[in-house]
Amino acid sequence: MLEKLNVFLQKYIAILTPLSLIVGVFLESIGHHLLFLVSWLFAFMTFSGSLHMKFKDVKIFMKHPVLILSSILFLHLLMPLWAYFLSTVLFDDHLLTVGFVLAVALPTGVTSVIWINICKGNLPLGLSIILIDTLLSPIILYIVSGEKIELDVASLILKLLWMIVLPTILGILVNELSKGAIPQKIGKKLAPFSKLCLFAVILINSSAIAPYLKDINMHLFFVVLLVFLLAVSGYLFAYLIGRYLLKDGPQMATFVFTGGMRNIAVGVIVATTYFPGKVAMPVVFGMLFQQILASVFSKMVNPLYKPNKSTV
Repeated sequence: MLEKLNVFLQKYIAILTPLSLIVGVFLESIGHHLLFLVSWLFAFMTFSGSLHMKFKDVKIFMKHPVLILSSILFLHLLMPLWAYFLSTVLFDDHLLTVGFVLAVALPTGVTSVIWINICKGNLPLGLSIILIDTLLSPIILYIVSGEKIELDVASLILKLLWMIVLPTILGILVNELSKGAIPQKIGKKLAPFSKLCLFAVILINSSAIAPYLKDINMHLFFVVLLVFLLAVSGYLFAYLIGRYLLKDGPQMATFVFTGGMRNIAVGVIVATTYFPGKVAMPVVFGMLFQQILASVFSKMVNPLYKPNKSTV
């Protein structure tokens, strides 16, 4: 039954993802009360995805420093320049330009781990990019925005430890100590629950969008349209780079999802704390599309995946 459920969720993931977002917007008041669950859901998803990893896999930075550096340059140089160009062409508004640039210059999203796992990407590589990029985020945001962003780095690190590092270590320990027996036994059974957790995270987090959708007008429509174009181009550029330059299925999947995802939660905090309200609009609306586009691009990435034992 669980295998059938997993197949169903995988088949209709491109439909269930936006549906979760829509339900979350309508259940705004409920979503706010469930925010405490997000860290637990992430921890479970990371643990489930790490069950087949081994300790030797965490040495990934020594094997792929150029790819990790390329991912960071893509996130924080190429995409901000592209956002600056499009926003200055389409809008004569400095605050919106700051908002669009900030929206794409944010550290990569933790949710990318789940999509990397779904698409059989290089999970240790993805974890390395997320950890390094998040630790660099205060410096990067200062360079991009021109503001001295005082992020609570200690809190961010603690969240990363709880959501990524500790569950990963636990998953590796379970695999190593059981010599692969436990992951072999429960790995497939956990897969549908991991996907259900993803939908729950999207539903809960999307409640943050609802207040911005109450006054819909043409100006708001064009802001949302440019956010959509930037989100699509982020995934598309990463996909093309991954397919034609990396030419490795798992690495490509990792590059696509770390390149397309952004940590919107951090973005909202930065935008609302250090800038006028208008700056937050492009940042918040990024939440509308990044999970939906991830589900679409997962369909493009999966057929190109070719197992390669040397990727980890």
